[in-house]
Amino acid sequence: MNILFLIGGLILILLGANGLTDGSASVAKRFRIPPIVIGLTIVAFGTSAPELTVSVSSALKGSADIAIGNVVGSNIFNTLMIVGCTALFAPIVITRNTLRKEIPLCILSSVVLLVCANDVFLDKASENILNRIDGLLLLCFFAIFMGYTFAIARTPSTTATSDAHQPAHPAEEDEIKLLPWWKSTFYILGGLGALIYGGQLFVNGATGIARNLGVSESIIGLTLVAAGTSLPELATSIVAALKKNPEIAIGNVIGSNLFNIFFVLGCSASITPLRLNGITNFDLFTLAGSCILLWFFGLFFAKRTITRIEGSIMVLCYVAYTVVLIYNT
Repeated sequence: MNILFLIGGLILILLGANGLTDGSASVAKRFRIPPIVIGLTIVAFGTSAPELTVSVSSALKGSADIAIGNVVGSNIFNTLMIVGCTALFAPIVITRNTLRKEIPLCILSSVVLLVCANDVFLDKASENILNRIDGLLLLCFFAIFMGYTFAIARTPSTTATSDAHQPAHPAEEDEIKLLPWWKSTFYILGGLGALIYGGQLFVNGATGIARNLGVSESIIGLTLVAAGTSLPELATSIVAALKKNPEIAIGNVIGSNLFNIFFVLGCSASITPLRLNGITNFDLFTLAGSCILLWFFGLFFAKRTITRIEGSIMVLCYVAYTVVLIYNT
């Protein structure tokens, strides 16, 4: 039954990602909204819905390791595995605005989490814990991020003018199909529903298999649950890149990471304090390092393009992290 859940969930995730990408890209073109804004909001929020569901329900059930491990593991998976795999399918072009603002915001979110989760080192406390104050602080950062995103939407020319010299940008816009209203709405809602339900099926199947093998909750959260809830981002980013919508692909990853830390963990910690038992600084530093690596590749090599070589390096980094994680347990 768990294997059937895995296969059925994966099919729903792939179908949902395709529908959500087509519908959201059509809405962006109809309203002349920059694709990066759609990636940072509609697509990112929709594909992060599994993380929100899993983390909040885990927090309410007292499984803090799954709640926090899900977010930390998902963000590491997003930055290294999703961007890496997407670049292997099609190189990802990163705009100047994304490189200067969105990715640094992503780095900031991981540093904020690192600070909030180090009570033992910073305050000489008896244990590391994300309390309600930390949760409210994360939600305040989320409000700032949303204000920035809506500011981008009000000035769509910013993204366009910053990369106007790139001849490929008009061609990318032409690739976006303008769908009828009813079809765009159906694709977005149906895609979100398929992603959420498919993610739940996949997580249930993966968690069931892991528990039968006697794996700890922290490892489940950092690996299987994190990868399972990140499958919507993986599928959506690959489909978006193949359909010549690289801004939606990279915006989806960055928006999901910010949404996961600021909103998902913010809500979870505000509901009930989260104790970090199996989540270590190794995981938190890996999270921050993965964001810095993405920024480094985009800034210094291949004219703001994540190439296939860089993508393969990111995938290998994630594999190495997983091997070290399993070996240490």
